[in-house]
Amino acid sequence: MAAPTRARVIEDLGLPLRVLMVEDSEDDAALLARELRRGGYEPAAQRVDCEEAMRIALSQGKWDIIICDYSLPYFSGLAALKLLRETDVEAPFIFVSGTMGEDTAVAALKLGAQDYLMKDNLKRLVPAIQRELLEVEHRRQRSHLEKEVQQLQKFEAIGRLAGGVAHDFNNLLGIVTASTELLRGRVEDCGVEYLDNICQAARRGAALTRQLLAFGRQQQVQPQVLDLNERVNDVSKLLRPLLGDDVEIVLLARATTATIKADPGQLDQVLLNLAVNARDAMPRGGKLILETAAFDHDGSFPCDHSMAWGRYVMLAVSDNGSGMDEATRSRIFEPFFTTKEVGKGTGLGLATVYGIVKQCGGHIWVYSELGRGTTFKIYFPIVTHKKSASSESYAQTLPPKREGKTILLTEDDPTIRKLTRTMLEDHGYRVFEAEDGTSALETIATHHASIDLILTDVVMKSMSGPELVGRLMNSHPSMKVIYMSGYTGEMVANQGPDNNIRVLEKPFTRAELLKAIDVALR
Repeated sequence: MAAPTRARVIEDLGLPLRVLMVEDSEDDAALLARELRRGGYEPAAQRVDCEEAMRIALSQGKWDIIICDYSLPYFSGLAALKLLRETDVEAPFIFVSGTMGEDTAVAALKLGAQDYLMKDNLKRLVPAIQRELLEVEHRRQRSHLEKEVQQLQKFEAIGRLAGGVAHDFNNLLGIVTASTELLRGRVEDCGVEYLDNICQAARRGAALTRQLLAFGRQQQVQPQVLDLNERVNDVSKLLRPLLGDDVEIVLLARATTATIKADPGQLDQVLLNLAVNARDAMPRGGKLILETAAFDHDGSFPCDHSMAWGRYVMLAVSDNGSGMDEATRSRIFEPFFTTKEVGKGTGLGLATVYGIVKQCGGHIWVYSELGRGTTFKIYFPIVTHKKSASSESYAQTLPPKREGKTILLTEDDPTIRKLTRTMLEDHGYRVFEAEDGTSALETIATHHASIDLILTDVVMKSMSGPELVGRLMNSHPSMKVIYMSGYTGEMVANQGPDNNIRVLEKPFTRAELLKAIDVALR
């Protein structure tokens, strides 16, 4: 059944209606108020009869409707209409007059009045007000949706930029990581410590690019069916030393069914970013509440018009810290927006949270009061599948060498290509290399080699990685495939489930590279 309109609710329940009457006659004003009450309204009316009084009323009150006489001793209806248009008040303006001719009325409508009525026939007053209130509500909804579209377009544009920057940055970090790992076995013991420092810095840089990719929704994800209650409980143990002894962590697992589909690492990042954000809002300590609860969306949830009906599990992260004003709250998901001092925040934490939640098909809503705290509520669609098995974890030991296996390495960055080839050959693989897809096809045709595995970048100049794989599969049907990419985009995502295809996220370590190949060749 359709939801009742605002005007219908007012008529049925007698909700207050704030009316500004520009009228010099007290009797006529009383007549209008009586007509409104007969129509189901409870008017909270104020009468003014001059420009100064109307100006004060407009500045001090929030009005649902303005009813104006056309002729007043010290004022005029057209002057009142002009005064209203000079303000930011959006209330509809209706003329109710006993002397207004048809030509004058038409001219008033052209100047911005919504309607006109004669005082000797007020039967149209209530229907006219209902119509105009509905139109105001429609305009507000359209304005809200337009702002949402503009925000999404802005996020999309910045997300594409962030993804491109992260892709290039990951290539650079890949060179740093591979070079230091190769050097580690070739330098004296006294230099190992410095190489380890470089590797640690590269890993921190990679974490930052993952935030950029998550915001741009271009990060390679591995969604699994998992229990949100269990995940929150596990992460809370890691948060205790991070937040400090002066922050009390309270767990409230109220959701009896909490199975969702998400990337475990990304979900951990959401909890971590929100927890750190809460800690910063409680410099003298406080309480952090992590809560889950079931939520059935029946279409009446006003916070997100794009939220589909259905069953959700809600994750709420609440603090009793400093809170935010409305101006700050409206911008918290903007990338690079931060209220922290220079050097103490990147402005990517909450933008990353927003990107991850949307990537999971979820929705996020924020409530905050200055001096009282903030609550982030995230709604994940409930799934009914069984939980996924834990993803395979690897130690940093290298797998055994696989002698006699041939790998086709296709990478357009010459430094990454050279370093990757060195790591592969050091481990006993036979390697053919190419700078792009065209060169890869020529190399295979020249050597007539049987390829066990192709290790290829996704985005290349002459031919993409997936296009190259598609052309090679006919002649090498048993060939295994590993894509390398700083971000995957739609090309890899659209490949669909295939046991022969894996993705290796840049920058990768030697152990990650060799273990990914070892698993693929099993």
